[in-house]
Amino acid sequence: MTSNSYVTTQDGTEIYYKDWGPKTAQPIVFHHGWPLSSDDWDTQMLYFLGKGYRVVAFDRRGHGRSTQVSDGHDMDTYAADANAVVEALDLKNAVHIGHSTGGGQVARYVARYGNGRVAKAVLVSAVTPIMLKTDAFPLGLPISVFDGLREQTATNRTQFFKDLPIPFYGFNREGIKPIDGVIDNWWRQGMMGSAKAHYEGIKAFSETDQSEDLKAIDVPVLIMHGDDDQIVPYKAAALEAIKLVKNGTLKIYEGYPHGMLTTHADVINPDLLAFIQA
Repeated sequence: MTSNSYVTTQDGTEIYYKDWGPKTAQPIVFHHGWPLSSDDWDTQMLYFLGKGYRVVAFDRRGHGRSTQVSDGHDMDTYAADANAVVEALDLKNAVHIGHSTGGGQVARYVARYGNGRVAKAVLVSAVTPIMLKTDAFPLGLPISVFDGLREQTATNRTQFFKDLPIPFYGFNREGIKPIDGVIDNWWRQGMMGSAKAHYEGIKAFSETDQSEDLKAIDVPVLIMHGDDDQIVPYKAAALEAIKLVKNGTLKIYEGYPHGMLTTHADVINPDLLAFIQA
């Protein structure tokens, strides 16, 4: 069911969405990262709207303007919620683009629900196949890293969300000037969401093994990652993910940070367009 830019899922969660552009145009669906909202895609949405596409983005449950529910902060439910939005808007032949945690969400959605509705998929700075260091994935990050994120989220989320955008956008690198508006907008989006959703979402984006999701995707996949990503290291993510998809293209961007969609939109947006039009 849709009402006033909300889709209501089977468990009663209201998922906020934006749907801009002609309904007859090919849709591009954007899936945001942790702990942000659909607002993180505004630059891309306006760019592709100007190219004649229908652009759709939504706030993950517990994030942005969606319901701050207690449960469902896991990759299975994230994908089911994405499917609820897609079905409510009856989106077909869609291109799904996910950033960071949103990349994991795209992988699971396309693998489980995308048959017949998805044309292509893009994983940008994505958490796939898994962020946590395991026997199968020795390049991953130790659990202590994610325990640290949980501790900071639980004890001082407000300050943590002021500090995290610095490495997120590479503003701690020599010669890179921080952009106050970008930092403030990251903080604004994060603080709109639920502390419980953010806390539990850390387990979802770090410990979910999405190897089988990647193997199951049968549409073309573009994997994009910066080699100076301080949040999701590219060697354990993009370089492993490309090995698992059937029909994948890999683009590594020298010196680009995790938040390259914002800092380098002038390069990333045309590259996305080229892949979509190919």
